[in-house]
Formats: sequence, structure tokens, C-alpha cells
Amino acid sequence: MSLKKSIVLIVVILLFDQISKIYIKTHFALHESVDVFSWFKIYFIENDGMAWGTKISDFTSFISDRSAKIALTLFRVVAIFGIGYWLYDSTKKQNSKILILAIALIFAGALGNIIDSVFYGVLFDDSYSQVATFLPESGGYDSLLHGHVVDMLYFPLFEIDFPEWFPFYAGKRFNFFEPVFNVADMAISTGFIMLIVFNKKAFSKN
Repeated sequence: MSLKKSIVLIVVILLFDQISKIYIKTHFALHESVDVFSWFKIYFIENDGMAWGTKISDFTSFISDRSAKIALTLFRVVAIFGIGYWLYDSTKKQNSKILILAIALIFAGALGNIIDSVFYGVLFDDSYSQVATFLPESGGYDSLLHGHVVDMLYFPLFEIDFPEWFPFYAGKRFNFFEPVFNVADMAISTGFIMLIVFNKKAFSKN
């Protein structure tokens, strides 16, 4: 797989990702949802942390949420340069197509979420009890590097209530699949799964 084909794939994923996010941001209020099927919903939430909404400040007491957000965003920016070089080097060395495809998917997904984190706070006003406006006259909901990642794909395939005798989850409701994600998350997850499942082919000796 050549570098040009990788770039085309990255651009296509970024377009799908950003178009879907901008549409949701400018047509849905926060936590608004639409049922597509019984097992699939468009459900608008925003994530200002890492995967599954985790924050760096959840693990440390000496750093504020805002400082942690800047650190996380800057780390993502640095990481994307590393992934980009990995992609360039892999295509130059004509490594396996699976490896190059996986790296391209991870790069596209990471870049898609970085765009949200870096720019969305400036480009949109907030979505609390209202539909956000693109480039509002009053300014965005936050400063550069403090944007929230837009998530909207929700697959509540089924729910069960654990019986009272069940260990750890007695009487609790279990929802599968609970996380809400976006196109960029799908690209990253697919890339990582490919590296794990096709590990030998991706990292062949040749």
C-alpha cells in the first residue's frame, strides 16, 4: 500500500468523521438522541478526557482538570507526529499492506479527535440545552486546546438486570454495549485490532 493511497484513506475517514461531528454539534443539544433501530441510537455526548471519558486528573491530585486537558491535547499532537512518521517509514520500506493500513486507520482516527480537542472550543458555542452555533459571534465555549470530542454512535444491544445474589453486580443493570463513540474511535479501534489479530502478517520478518 503506497503513501498516496494511505493519504486518500486518511482524508476520506477525516471527512466522514468531521462531517458527522459538525452535523451532530449543529443539530443536536447535548444528550439529545434519536432511535435509528432498537439496538442503535444517535446519542450526542461530549468527551473532554481520554478513552471512555477518563481524565488525567482522575489519577493525580496535583494537577487541575484544565492543566490536564492541555497536557493530554499536547501529548496527542506529539503522538500524531510519531504515528505519521511510522506511516511514512513503513510505506518507504514497503512493509506489509496490513501494517500500513492499520497505521493509516490509527493516524486518521487520532487526527480526527485531535481536531476536536484543539479547535472545537473556539469554533462552537456550548451545547447545553441548545443547539450549538458554528463560529458564534460571542465566541466559542472555551479556548484553544480545550475542546471536547464529539461522540454520537451508541449501540445498546441489550440490557439485563443482575439478580440480588450475583457477586459484585447484585441488583444492577448491565447495558451492552454502553460506550458512545465516533468514526475516529472506530478507525483507531479497527487499526489496533488489525495489529493484534494479524500480528504475524503485519510485523513479518521481511
